[in-house]
This record gives sequence, structure tokens and C-alpha cells, in this order.
Amino acid sequence: MNNNTLIKGATIVNENNVFKGDVLIEGKYIKQISEEITVTDNVEVINAEGKYLIPGMIDDQVHFREPGLTHKANIATESKAAIAGGITSFIEMPNTVPQATTQELLEDKFEVASKTSYANYSFMFGGTNDNLEELLKTNPKNVAGIKLFLGSSTGNMLVDNEETLEKIFSSTDMLISVHCEDEATIRKNTEEYKAKFGDDIPVKYHPIIRSEEACYLSSSKAIELAKKTGARLHVFHLSTEKETHLFRNDIPLEEKKITAEVCVHHLWFTDADYDKKGTHIKWNPAVKSQKDKDGLWKALLDDRIDVIATDHAPHTLEEKSNVYTKAPSGGPLVQHAVIAVLEKVKGGVLPIEKAVEKMCHNPAKLFRVEKRGFIKEGYFADLVLVDPNDSWEVNKGNVLYKCGWSPFEGVEFSNKITHTFVNGNLMYNKGKFNESVKGERLLFNS
Repeated sequence: MNNNTLIKGATIVNENNVFKGDVLIEGKYIKQISEEITVTDNVEVINAEGKYLIPGMIDDQVHFREPGLTHKANIATESKAAIAGGITSFIEMPNTVPQATTQELLEDKFEVASKTSYANYSFMFGGTNDNLEELLKTNPKNVAGIKLFLGSSTGNMLVDNEETLEKIFSSTDMLISVHCEDEATIRKNTEEYKAKFGDDIPVKYHPIIRSEEACYLSSSKAIELAKKTGARLHVFHLSTEKETHLFRNDIPLEEKKITAEVCVHHLWFTDADYDKKGTHIKWNPAVKSQKDKDGLWKALLDDRIDVIATDHAPHTLEEKSNVYTKAPSGGPLVQHAVIAVLEKVKGGVLPIEKAVEKMCHNPAKLFRVEKRGFIKEGYFADLVLVDPNDSWEVNKGNVLYKCGWSPFEGVEFSNKITHTFVNGNLMYNKGKFNESVKGERLLFNS
């Protein structure tokens, strides 16, 4: 059963407006938004004076590791961390074990999520060099999109056959999301550094091995192919200033067929952090220079970059403690992403309206998510309350990821998420979770 809830006196951030008001939740949905709402009995009232009310973030790129890699994470643990972090919906990637490269394996993941996910969920279908027929069976109404790895990946998920790529791009109207790093460039660079250092390459060389050239070569080719075929292309996790110039900002998002995402770690860290953080900030694509970070912020602010995501990709501390060539890339981020972006709001780097646009509104628009991503009457009540004046430090004791660590350990944030609603249910309330209900499968306006 959903309780009816009235959120009173919040500072509401929605569609480029910031205003004080009340929001009435009835069942799963937002019933009313007004300056002043008076209710009768059977409505729980939450005093939100001094707090921001924002839509829940829609994270368009996570790796929750289930099935097959559940020693690192699973849908239950990571979706719980996500709602504590203000993420109410996620789109998960296909490179699990087995990989979600058939419709049956994809539906297996949806089945697990229906029983265990605290947040709303969708999964991408994984394209390979030889599964086009299966890919074309994907239902655009209830599957987020297609994911292609155009750079290093596990198993057979590297799509490097140009003829196959063109066929995929030409054959589907669904959004194609891509990981762009040129495999040949990375292999050549890796061999050079292995010849010099063996397996124990200092991690500071990671952005030189997985270089600007590797990223640009791959993303520019993908964009060229999208233009040629008319495909809808979404380039994941931009990491270089150079790549940002491949994208447009002279038309509204709804008219763009080629879009871009940036991840929180590329907006927060630089190569200067490798000395202190080591492999804990080893991601693919790599965290690069201050110039790259500045360029990503500039492109985010002027709308060449459309979406902020996490690429949440946990590994155990034991795995991350290996030498460079054996330490996997990726790190856990869903619990701290919204707060990290709001910290930049507080620092004057971007307005809160822009933060909400990039984390909530734009993923909803881009993936055509039904009735989510906005604070609107008739929309699902996926809502987050944030106290902008509550300082806390990230440490192992308050990290919720199954892997038990965070690249943000030691960082003091001055914002705190206090309440998270998913489909009208108060799922997270000042450190306490409602485990009696689960999230829902996302639907899309195909």
C-alpha cells in the first residue's frame, strides 16, 4: 500500500525553476503541486523547510554485476546504495556473466530486478559482432536501448567489425549507446609500457595508455557512422576536451540524434589524483588532465554534453589492489554522485537548475522514459529531499556498496540526502530503508 504524503515548504527545483511550495503524493503519483496545499486526515506530512526537492536522478549507465559477478555487487545492494544517493531509476549494462546478448538472458535480468531492486530499473541489450538478428527483437517499449563496446571489453562484446556496426546502426531506431576507445591504439600503448615496466606499470600512465587519441578516434568514427546511417547515438562517458567539439548545442535535446554523457568521476578527479588514489580511480576511459576536466565542465554548461551519469562499476578492494595490468577498471559511485554534483553547485560551478536538468530531466527525455524525471502532476513520485546544510564525511562505516569502499572516502560533503521516494513510496528516510516494496520496470515512449 502507498501512503499519501504531503511534502510541505520545500524549495522545488524543476524545469529551470526554483520555487517554494508543497507537493502532494497520492499512491504512486504526484497529485498536486502548489504554493500551499491543505489536506485532511490520512496524509503523512513531511516538513521540508530549508530543503531542496528534486526529481530522482535517472542514472543511464551502471554495472550492478548480476548475474555472474555477485562477489562484487548485486542488484539489491547497489540499488539500495542508489536510493540512499538520490538515484531512483537506473539503466544497467549488458556485460555481466553471462552477457545480456540474447532476449532470454536479458529477460532473466529483468526477472531478478523485479524481485530485488529498490530503485526503478531497465537494462540494455548488448550488441556483438554476430547477434544482429537477436538484437532486432528488442522491444523499445520496455528496454532502454542497445549498448555497444567499441573499445576493450570482456568476452565477445567488442564490436569491431565495421560491416556489422553499419548494419546495427542502419537497422534499429532504438538509442545506441557506445563506449568509445580505439582498441588498436590501446593495445599498442599497453605493449610499449609493458616493455618498459612489466605488469607493474605506474597507474599515472593509465591516461597515456588509454589516451585522448584512442578516445577521439573511436568517438569521431561512431559519430560519422551515425550521421551516415541516421542512427540515434549516445556517446557514454566523455573524458577528453577534444571530444566535446564533436557535439552540437545549437538545437534542443529533443531534436538531437547524437548526444553525449559525462560521468561524475571525470568531472571530479584529474591525473593529479593518481598519486594519492592509485587504482581506486582507474576507470575506462581514464581520468585525464585538468584541461580535459575543465573542457568537460564547459561542454556540460553550454549543452554540448547532455547527461551526467555514474558508470557505477564496483570491484573488490582485493581486485583493485593488483598491479596495473591486473587491476580492473571501474569504481562504485551511485551513493555519492548526486551529492558530489550538488557540492559543485554550492561551489558556484553550475546552477542547481542545470544540475537537475543533466541528472534528471535529460536522461528522461533522451531515453523517452514514461512519466519520470520531472516534478509534474500525474508523473510518478520519484522524488528526493536534500538538506543543503548538513556536513558529513564519506568513510568505510557509511559506505553502502557491497564492495565496501568508495573513491570519495575522506571527502567531506556539505549536502545530505534525507528522503527518497520511489513510485510514491518513502524508500529512504534519514538512513533507514523501506524494504517492503520494490522498484518498477521502466517503460519508454518508443
